[in-house]
Amino acid sequence: MTERPNLKQSAPGIYQAMVALDRLVSEALAAAGIGPGFAHLLRLRASQINHCAYCIKVHTRDALAGGEAAERATVLPAWRETGYFSEKERAALELVEAITLISEGQVPDATYERAATILSKGEIVAIEWLAIAINSWNRIAISSRYPVGP
Repeated sequence: MTERPNLKQSAPGIYQAMVALDRLVSEALAAAGIGPGFAHLLRLRASQINHCAYCIKVHTRDALAGGEAAERATVLPAWRETGYFSEKERAALELVEAITLISEGQVPDATYERAATILSKGEIVAIEWLAIAINSWNRIAISSRYPVGP
């Protein structure tokens, strides 16, 4: 297999801009009152949809380190079928999924309207930026074939 360029090394300025974006997203999440553990679950959910093994590994670890229960991380792919998530968390998960799957139907008005009745404007903005950032990170890791495993 042809070795792929390491984007961090090949374009360090662009990579650092992504790191800066991620820092700003984390600040927006904190300002909106979205804790780091749940923020990593949101990132994990997008990474699961995108099949990004590297980001799944990282955000599972970080969610657990951020205080999330293993049960919530474990049932995340089937969150709709569980009682583990609050109404606000469900709205956030649905919005992240819609943005991640944007090519399959945009972000449906019903999804956004539901989120707007449950989440504050600041929460919606922070969650949308989180989705944009993690989807970008997933594409970086997948296209570059970031190594996963022992």
